[in-house]
Amino acid sequence: MTALSETAAREGALSTLRRGLRLSPEFRAGLAGTLALALVATAGRVVVPVAVQQTLDKGIGADGRYDIAFIRGAVALCALAVLATAVCAYLMNVRLYKTTEGGLANLRVRAFRHVHDLSMLTQSGERRGALVSRVTGDVDQISQFMQWGGLMMIVSCGQLVVASVLMAVYSWELTLLVWAAFLPLAFVLRRFQRVVSAAYTRVRERTGDLLAVVSESVVGAPVIRSHAAEERTAARVDRTVEETRRAQTRAQGLVALTFPSSELVAALATAAVVVAGTLLGVGGRLSAGELVAFLFLVTLFVSPMQTATEVLNDAQNAIAGWRRVLGVLDTEPDVADPGADGAVLPRGPIEVEFAGVGFAYPGGPPVLHDVDARIAPRTRVAIVGETGSGKTTFAKLLTRLMDPTSGRVLVDGVPLDRVRFSSLRERIVMVPQDGFLFDASLGDNIRYGRPSASDADLRLALTELGLADWLEGLPAGLDTPVGQRGESLSAGERQLVALARAYLAAPDLLVLDEATSAVDPATEVRLQRALDGVTRGRTALSIAHRMSTAEAADEVIVFDAGRIVQRGPHAELLRQGGVYGDLHASWIAQRAI
Repeated sequence: MTALSETAAREGALSTLRRGLRLSPEFRAGLAGTLALALVATAGRVVVPVAVQQTLDKGIGADGRYDIAFIRGAVALCALAVLATAVCAYLMNVRLYKTTEGGLANLRVRAFRHVHDLSMLTQSGERRGALVSRVTGDVDQISQFMQWGGLMMIVSCGQLVVASVLMAVYSWELTLLVWAAFLPLAFVLRRFQRVVSAAYTRVRERTGDLLAVVSESVVGAPVIRSHAAEERTAARVDRTVEETRRAQTRAQGLVALTFPSSELVAALATAAVVVAGTLLGVGGRLSAGELVAFLFLVTLFVSPMQTATEVLNDAQNAIAGWRRVLGVLDTEPDVADPGADGAVLPRGPIEVEFAGVGFAYPGGPPVLHDVDARIAPRTRVAIVGETGSGKTTFAKLLTRLMDPTSGRVLVDGVPLDRVRFSSLRERIVMVPQDGFLFDASLGDNIRYGRPSASDADLRLALTELGLADWLEGLPAGLDTPVGQRGESLSAGERQLVALARAYLAAPDLLVLDEATSAVDPATEVRLQRALDGVTRGRTALSIAHRMSTAEAADEVIVFDAGRIVQRGPHAELLRQGGVYGDLHASWIAQRAI
């Protein structure tokens, strides 16, 4: 699978919510206590209507006299109930915030780790900004709903039940009348939420696109400026912003339709209660205090209905975000760690074997065709070929950044997909072409593959690589900040750090993907001399454009159109001519210019 799963996108809202809550059990922690507090807080709201009813019916007599002691007691009881309600509401909020933050933290961590575990193919099938949006913005939408909308739903449901029960105590006829007014609205809202849900799913997609475009524009600022593409980039950002605005406006416009409808139904219900309640009062079946109290309770009943329209907005946004997060979690990594069932390779020089290996990117033609190759331990091999010949794919399969579509890759006789990632990453280290650095110090970047290394270990490694004088020339030595993506260093210096990082990790198989491509000729000579020491005693593969790497290798493997067409020592391949002879002649010609 090379695309994020769309299973969650086809699920209904309730199904999505249930799955999301199952994935984050922290949301349910202490839920019974939170609901009990919500019930008390909600029940306290009916004290005022009851106190009004008792005051009108018992505190004030028909002759106009009033019982001041009864009224004082009713007011005091009402004040205590309101205070208790406020305390319970505070405790409910605190508990809800703690549980939701715990659940959301767990959800964010799970989503990030799953994104990190996805293969390079799956990640490349989704824009990086959109992936970041699923872990950040989409979870933030869930957070907003769980901490406000979820709270309001709990309180509103409790308020609805308590108000309905007390209304039924006063007059079951009027209670049925109120429910009859609102049931059609509830039915319509249930059907309408599907439309709103689709609209908010599009909002979350457009928000992910916006983050992707903005992040690309920031990271790629030097390229944009060097090609005077500011206006085109600004137009692209403006277009994405406009698409996001339209999606948001449409979704909020749909939600806005529910506000006037709830207000209209509430007004009709109140008017009907006044008319019907007056008729019941005339018939002696309802006192004046009970009618006034009932009208208070109708307000409590109507409030959750109106709140529901506001919660609908956040709920649909959160459900859309949850679907996108679940879409990540539902995606099975196509390059999976066998875990405890996997093999652990003993330390020592590695033998590599490709047996009938073929590979094709999803939807594309084959990149490698039936590749058979054996690389003996302690052999330094150079992989050469034209751009697109398959040499980099060969390296990615060896380091298991991808799995072959046919055939097998074996290390020390063990199929690569049966080796634990912990063992594989310890034994095999790849230095990529771009030499990516993290926003930390030089020392932290070098010890990235071996966190326990001391500064003395780092200086020794740099000395053995012939880079001690370069280190001494840096303003703060190992404490020199490299900047975001290593932008404080030159391209060649970033590659030096990447090589030092790989050397310090002490792998048994070192894969260098164009490792000297960004290094100037003088530095290349120094590095080549150091690399002789780095690769000695290890199995080493170097994917190179510069033929100086091939000349220093024990053996050269030549790729052309996804096949191995030549193999042997540099001198022998030169005598053969063919593809390798052409590549070497082209390289000599370029150096002469």
